[in-house]
Amino acid sequence: MSYESLLTVLQDKQKLSVAELRKVERMQKTSVSESLPQLLVKLGLCSELDVADAFVESGQFEKVAPDQYPLEMQLPETVPLRFLKNYHVIGLSLKDDITVALMDPEDRFVLDALKLATGKNIIAKVGLLSEIDAALEVQYGEEQSKVDKSVDDLAVDDLGEEDLAHLKDLASEAPVIKMVNLIMQRAIETRASDIHIEPFEESLKVRLRVDGVLKEIDAPSVRSTAAVISRIKIMAKLNIAERRLPQDGRIKVQMLGKELDLRVSTIPTMYGESVVIRLLDKETTVLDFAELGFSGKHLQQFIEVLAQPHGIILITGPTGSGKSTTMYAALKQLNTSERKIITVEDPVEYQMEGVNQIQAKPQIGLTFASALRSIVRQDPDVIMIGEMRDLETARIAVQSALTGHLVLSTLHTNDAAGGVTRLLDMGLEEYLLTSTVNGILAQRLVRKLCPECKQRYTPSQDIVDGMRLRRFAPDAAGDIFLYKPIGCPSCGGLGYRGRLAIIEFLQMTDPLRKLIMAHEEAGAIQKLAIEEGMTTMYENGLVKALQGITTLEEVLRVTSET
Repeated sequence: MSYESLLTVLQDKQKLSVAELRKVERMQKTSVSESLPQLLVKLGLCSELDVADAFVESGQFEKVAPDQYPLEMQLPETVPLRFLKNYHVIGLSLKDDITVALMDPEDRFVLDALKLATGKNIIAKVGLLSEIDAALEVQYGEEQSKVDKSVDDLAVDDLGEEDLAHLKDLASEAPVIKMVNLIMQRAIETRASDIHIEPFEESLKVRLRVDGVLKEIDAPSVRSTAAVISRIKIMAKLNIAERRLPQDGRIKVQMLGKELDLRVSTIPTMYGESVVIRLLDKETTVLDFAELGFSGKHLQQFIEVLAQPHGIILITGPTGSGKSTTMYAALKQLNTSERKIITVEDPVEYQMEGVNQIQAKPQIGLTFASALRSIVRQDPDVIMIGEMRDLETARIAVQSALTGHLVLSTLHTNDAAGGVTRLLDMGLEEYLLTSTVNGILAQRLVRKLCPECKQRYTPSQDIVDGMRLRRFAPDAAGDIFLYKPIGCPSCGGLGYRGRLAIIEFLQMTDPLRKLIMAHEEAGAIQKLAIEEGMTTMYENGLVKALQGITTLEEVLRVTSET
């Protein structure tokens, strides 16, 4: 069977390299039961969606949407369920002709077998393998989820907490491996940033953080808690015998056509170890200022400050506000063959070609401060410090800026002006601060409205007047419109898809330096910066809400009017 057109599309879209194609062709010679598209997904070379989209582009096939799978059986009983499951095919409608969805709509063996079994003409459409399998479970009354079935295969009733040898064997068995893989696949398909696995007395909870919001999914039985957590710890090369202390590790996996770097963190709780897995997907990490939410005046000012040869640039905000991503976008902008860039991070989140990255290890004495002392002797042009945590680190950063280096770092403060007072509170001298800090960026993340289903509406006059929305409207004299989430298959029914930053950028000026030298509080610094033209995060959020990028509720969730 020829798949030339499919492979051509995949290669043109850079979803499949020549080396990967040779690999799958070698595997196909030894695999009788699986077609080439199935092997592409199984080997992790392409995602199900990549293969389905390629079939649509390469032939006369229509793709089946998730809500188009019928709830009732559509094929006669002459077609056995075992055949449908083995070849990932499902009936969509039964009329004069039979319409079916299958992962490989060019598989003549399956289509001819269905025609023989039903005596009718078969019309093929293309579907995602996971969606077909899930729809088969619904159609044929198998309500039990894949995760539950995996649990039923486990022999964990007699497992003792101290029986580590048995636990290690159990964690290496196929049902547990399949269960953990299913959880990870679900996380990748929903674009989750974190997986939370939390054991309780009578249940094991699994939650995914999608666009900053946690969402609970089907979880394994509480009987499988020890086996599931041990499997993850083995993958992360952690000590499964140590359950009393927190542990950290990393996992590199290739799944659904993506290369993922997973950060694993475990802590002991009352009923076992709680595990959080951070998914770092290099493909979906966008290090582009415009995509991150920078535009207009903010983008111009930030680029200007980055272009300065020395000084300190600070990025502030709470945990999970996108500081690291903005920092890496700045490094990408600065990363040229003429500059030497060295970073010290804890942990190193993304590996960048051409950047010397150091992983801090406080347990062996490699702290931010000790690493920085060595870094300045390495003749760098740009230094990035993961976080300014103490006075010693801040002082070395200042000295580096004074000696001609550009220094980037982060702080945990609520706004840009708070970054100044935080450094002063640490004990940094004000004359050093004013002579080195070039700019402070504060940011928060808001969810982006799904472009497919967002709906425009006219807000009440009270909201327009109370929030002074007309100041930020593109047409100040025209009608004011806002947008709300609805939910559709494209966004998984959430109404939101992806996130972007709302920002404020405090650029250091002489009047601001005078206030800092006088030890004025953050409120006075913020007020003067606004008078000088700084747009606050709140105002930046309102602009994006009026543009239909996000909602008013999202802006109010993360900011307030100052």
